[in-house]
Parts: sequence; C-alpha cells; structure tokens
Amino acid sequence: MTQILAVPPLYSPFPPAIHPRHAEIDRQTSEWADKFGIGSDDLRARLVVQEIGGFASRVLPEGQEEAVRILADFILWLFGVDDGHCEEGEAGADPRRLVAVLSRLIRVAQNPDAPMMTDDPLAGALRDLRRRISLLASPAQVARWVDALREYFMSVVWEASHRSLGTVPDLNDYTLMRLYDGATSVFLPVLEFAHGYDLSPDERDSVRVRALAEMAFFVITWDNDIVSFHKESRGDGYYLNVLKVLGREYGLSPREALPVAIAQRDRVLVLFLRERDRLAASAGPELRQYLRSLGAFIRAAQDWGVTSVRYTTPGDPAELPDRFRDTPTDADREPLPIPAISWWWELPPP
Repeated sequence: MTQILAVPPLYSPFPPAIHPRHAEIDRQTSEWADKFGIGSDDLRARLVVQEIGGFASRVLPEGQEEAVRILADFILWLFGVDDGHCEEGEAGADPRRLVAVLSRLIRVAQNPDAPMMTDDPLAGALRDLRRRISLLASPAQVARWVDALREYFMSVVWEASHRSLGTVPDLNDYTLMRLYDGATSVFLPVLEFAHGYDLSPDERDSVRVRALAEMAFFVITWDNDIVSFHKESRGDGYYLNVLKVLGREYGLSPREALPVAIAQRDRVLVLFLRERDRLAASAGPELRQYLRSLGAFIRAAQDWGVTSVRYTTPGDPAELPDRFRDTPTDADREPLPIPAISWWWELPPP
C-alpha cells in the first residue's frame, strides 16, 4: 500500500470569507453541469459533489452573485476540460489531438456564434459562459479572458507532451508553466468585473502588479500540488506535481520534497505581502480591491483544497491539515534559485 504523506498546517495570513449565497450557488452550478452534460456521467457525478460553488464563493465573498455563479460554472467547466480531456481522456496523452480540440474551443470563446462544435457539450457550455460574461464584463475584459484561456490551453498541451513521453520537466520549466496550467490567470478578469470595475491597462499591466498576480498564482498552484499529491499519486495515469519535480531536481523522496515545496511557497507569500503593502499605500480604490481579491483567491484555494472531497478522498483519506499556521517556515528575502521567477525580488520601488 502506498504510504500516506501527512501535510502539515500551511502558512496563511488571510482571513477566511465566503459569499452568503454559497449553498445556492453550488446547487445552481450542479444543475448547470447537468444541463450542458459536462463530461461523462461518472466525471460529472464526481465534480458536482466537490463544492465548486463554495470555492468560487470564497474567491468572491463580496462579488456580484451572477459573477460568482459564472465563476463557479467556469471552474467546473475547467475541470471538465482538465479531468475529461487532459488527464482521463485519450487526447491528454496526444498533444496533436489535444491542440486541435482546444483551438476549436478558443474560437468558440472568441465568437460564440461561430457554427463550430455544435454538438459538443463543452463547447455548448463555453458558449453560455462567454455570453454571460459579456453581460457583465467590458469588451477589453472579455478579450483578456479569452487570451488567458489560450495561455491555459497552451500549458496543458505542454503538459500533454510530457504525459505522452512519461517525462518530468526541470524545476524552472515546471515553475513557468505551472503559472498557467493551474488556470489561475483566467480568474483575473472575473476579479474585476465581479466588483464592477475595470483596471486601467497602466495599472494592471505594470511590472509590479503583474508580478503580484504571478506570486499569487505560484502560491495557489504550489498549495494545490501539495494537497493534491495524495489523490494524484493514487491515480492510474501520469501526473505532474511539484513534489515529483523537486524529486527529479534534487534527488528527494516525496516526504523530503514536501518541506522544500512549503518553504518555497512561504518565501513567495512573504514577498507577496511585502510588495502588496508597498503598492497599496499609494494605490487607488480599484487597485486596492484587486490586491484584496488576490489575497482572497489564495485563501479560497487553501480553504477549498483542504476540505473538498476532490482532495480529501474519503475512500482513501488524505492526511490534510484542519487549520493554518500564522508564521512562515521560510521568510528569507533572497530570491528563490528559479530563473523564471527570481526577478520578483528585484522590483523597482512603487
């Protein structure tokens, strides 16, 4: 029997919060999944009990209810792509087939009226999402959402190439692509329109704001890798995970790699807090809201990750923490030795 890896409490400086309509949002997302037939019956049955509506409600605890519903439906749709096409589907080990499917889906996202994939459930659900997003978002936010979806699709094709060969990337490449294949960047336009604003390009695309968003992505995806390791290591197929990558990079067992991964996410989280506070001191109200939303996103992923049956796997229970710690295991101000992200520690003054 595979040994259970006990995950200790993780550092979290953000308060928990959840939208007051979370239970209703979760119920409506389950109905939406059934309406569009997301994934196989078996996959959909697994997804609708994972409290995905609760996850979205934690990301946007004060957001407009329709925006929270859109995010919940979209997260479930992303799992339909990731679990159904990439991890469990045949195309997931064939980058050529996968890129063809995903390219067509991008066209549907760009233009929901395009007469393509008319009998495909994922395409039908994506059309619905795109049309609903257009009612709340500006044209620029819609375009950024489509661009971020393309980034995510590119990264899952990259992962499929490793799956097809059974290879493990080095730490630098994995770090770079993990910023995208967690689908975290696709959330950013939603963080804005859910609160009724549209950041100016000069603010959103500044080096500091972009770095802060990437730091949040890093913490979220490292946390996901940590809490999902038990589930993934029990699966039949190939999987990529930071613990596996650290094992390849440094010759570590998963048990030895775990504190290394935790120290890495802690050091980045400490940097995030420091740079966020420096920027918030001179930021306007919309940018301050955006920074608060990044923190809520991190905490939402943590709370959902350690409680959802997606990762607790009751039939073969994972040993996940039931609380968070108040202090980091690593608060070093030196950059992590990962070239793709070391520039985060060299940001100019705001």
